[in-house]
Amino acid sequence: MPRLPVRKLSGGNQAVGRRRGIMSENLKYEIAKELGFYDTVKNEGWGAIRARDAGNMVKRAIEIAEEQLARNHQNKV
Repeated sequence: MPRLPVRKLSGGNQAVGRRRGIMSENLKYEIAKELGFYDTVKNEGWGAIRARDAGNMVKRAIEIAEEQLARNHQNKV
């Protein structure tokens, strides 16, 4: 397993670099319901979903974001 980069924080402490979540929890749950794995998340947590489901969730979130951008662009024109 590859190691994540280590970065220095003020005070000399070290922390593992990690991306912050971009999707809101509500959006993740809505997409999980839409894609049919909400019950798994509800009963077992996010760690229990399949990699394919996680990938499909990201793909759907991107589609939603692109649709919103297109609508916002059309409203400004």
